[in-house]
Amino acid sequence: MKKTRAVILAGGAGTRLGALTAKRTKPAVTFAGKYRIIDFVLSNCVNSNLFDVMIIAQYRPHSLIEHIGAGGPWDLARDFTGGVRIYTPYKARASGWFSGTADAVQQNFGFIKHDHPDKLLILSGDHIYNMDYSAMIRFHQDNEADVTIATIEVPIEDASRFGIVGVNPDQRVSSFVEKPEHPSSNLVNMGVYIFNTPLLDEILWEDHLDQNSLHDFGKDILPKMVENNMRVFAFPYQGYWVDVGTVASYWQAHMDLLSDNPPLNLYDRSWIVHTRSEERPPAKIYNGAIIENSLISDGCIIETGARISHSVLSPGVHVQSNANVVDSIILTDSLLENDTSVERAILDKRAHIRHGAKIGGILEEKLSIAMVGKNSVIPEDMVIYPGATIGPDVIPSDFSRTEVQSGEIVQTRRLPYEV
Repeated sequence: MKKTRAVILAGGAGTRLGALTAKRTKPAVTFAGKYRIIDFVLSNCVNSNLFDVMIIAQYRPHSLIEHIGAGGPWDLARDFTGGVRIYTPYKARASGWFSGTADAVQQNFGFIKHDHPDKLLILSGDHIYNMDYSAMIRFHQDNEADVTIATIEVPIEDASRFGIVGVNPDQRVSSFVEKPEHPSSNLVNMGVYIFNTPLLDEILWEDHLDQNSLHDFGKDILPKMVENNMRVFAFPYQGYWVDVGTVASYWQAHMDLLSDNPPLNLYDRSWIVHTRSEERPPAKIYNGAIIENSLISDGCIIETGARISHSVLSPGVHVQSNANVVDSIILTDSLLENDTSVERAILDKRAHIRHGAKIGGILEEKLSIAMVGKNSVIPEDMVIYPGATIGPDVIPSDFSRTEVQSGEIVQTRRLPYEV
């Protein structure tokens, strides 16, 4: 196989994830208890024997950079050949913040084409899936493609969130429409592309000079390539894939993991999802605690009378006596005091739910997830209704009432230097 370099786009702000991305980029958000979202695409690379990886970051990259480090957990700590490198925007005469996914690649293309890789595997750093990229690379070579796009079928009601791909019987792409209001099919772009390096260099430079372009792969590059009758092919992917770009999809992806036969198997020893994790003691479950159909990470403490049902707990979560957690995602080092209730909710790192508080619940008419941001403290006996959001760093004095209604957002009143 000729040299292929993976380029992971990890600069997304992920605004639709609300409080989860207030202080971190979307690919750095915790997933499935112990992982970060970007762990899945990084693990796909190394499990596909691709050890030459570049990550392009932008929005709040600090947590991501700290997590990746030198790349040791993924066997990417390599000094001379391959390894992982992280690039962020820099100020120069003709550069600045990235204006789109294609612009992010174009601004870094001098680094990307160093050592002359034959092909570039362009990946999104914020999707959850297990995929062997080597099969897609062979498909690209066999079809002598200019670009190959990974595609998957999604429920038609979700299709408008993605680029819609039309294909001929030989898998050659006949049409590409980015996020149409009324999609004509449910075959969508996964954000996984293989380009021949010299051609992509030429295309990106032409796009850079186009003042009417938004400099985005989905909005500009791929539709123009199809219109110009270039050799654009669709690689059909049959496995589990989800863009966890909304609160609902992030929550649902966790619930998928808790099904009897989960569509994403985290326990497959032939396809390990690697991550960086600190040493924690084993989870401690007190006598009389009830845990049903849940994922409990290292360092968790579940006290007597607590009940955890159909939920995912990250490392170090402490659930005190008689607390109740149902259909929820609780991130690292959160504390739920006695007699609290958390149902269909997402609690970010170090959330502190004080005695008797109630977070979330079930609305019959729609899925509404309550959210509590990083480092926030919920006062005793407070009620946070389904669909309400508590931002990061909120403290009891930031609340003006004992209830927060669905759709309301509570932010801290403190100034940045006071947080």
